[in-house]
Amino acid sequence: MIITKTPFRISFAGGGSDLKEYYLEHGGSVLSVTIDKYIYLSMHPYFHDDKFFLKYSKSEHVDSVQDIDHKIIREVFRDYHIKGIDFNSSADIPAGTGLGSSSAFTVGLINLCNAYTNKYMNKESMANYACDIEINRLCEPIGKQDQYACAVGSLNFISFLQDDTVVVEKVLMKKENYKQLQKNLLVFFTGDTRSASSILEEQKKNTISDKDKVGNLHKMVQLSKELKVELSNNNIDAMGEILHTGWMYKKELASSIANDKIDYYYDLAIKSGAKGGKLLGAGGGGFFLFYVKEEDQPRVRAAMQGLDELSFKFDNEGTTVIYYY
Repeated sequence: MIITKTPFRISFAGGGSDLKEYYLEHGGSVLSVTIDKYIYLSMHPYFHDDKFFLKYSKSEHVDSVQDIDHKIIREVFRDYHIKGIDFNSSADIPAGTGLGSSSAFTVGLINLCNAYTNKYMNKESMANYACDIEINRLCEPIGKQDQYACAVGSLNFISFLQDDTVVVEKVLMKKENYKQLQKNLLVFFTGDTRSASSILEEQKKNTISDKDKVGNLHKMVQLSKELKVELSNNNIDAMGEILHTGWMYKKELASSIANDKIDYYYDLAIKSGAKGGKLLGAGGGGFFLFYVKEEDQPRVRAAMQGLDELSFKFDNEGTTVIYYY
């Protein structure tokens, strides 16, 4: 039995610049952190050594790898020549909530198969492989930030270069400021899940054809760079204004990123003391993120009554094998 644990991520600034339609032309960058909410994947030999028993959001019992319905599992198992296994997936948070769950699954599965087949791959190589599967093979309309964030873990500035390479830099802060940043972030669930695909498809088209929206992405990339500098200088309060400014730019990238409900709760949080915030992920639902000083948090929590709050801490490990027997 082997079990992997892979964290979900919170993206602060630069989201959207990790789409190849943008970064191959202009270069992009994202600043994000992983949190202590995870997807757990396990695998052990199945009683029938020529079959597959897969349990995730549904169950599959199939005879061959090409019969596997789950696209990511099928691709990875085919590459590793996996057969005769019992596979299980469970997660702390539902899919479609803007925390990078799909890419966390892919990275965790690669880590699991490496351990199962006694192969070594460093975390950035796992992220690159996950990108190849999701973006190049399966043609998902997504970017590269989630794979690298979930694989490497911690607080990172991730650059997407025009030669299609990726550079991950740890953002180093004083311990007390790092802890205070964590305390000043509040996350609330909108109650809505969504598929990011339609939003990202529209965003990709706009990135090619709409100069104003490309201009917004330029500004969002600059915000990620500014946030890196501010956090490196331990100025955590810069987070609020940068989140707010980035959210104003992001809302214009595609028509379904925000809606009346999202705007209502966002404005309510700002009026109640939040210094800035955003909707995590592609948009349309999932989780709100707000930067709120501790003395203002009771008022913001009261204003957000009716939305479930997600308690979390930062994760510093990335994808890991937690059980091997």
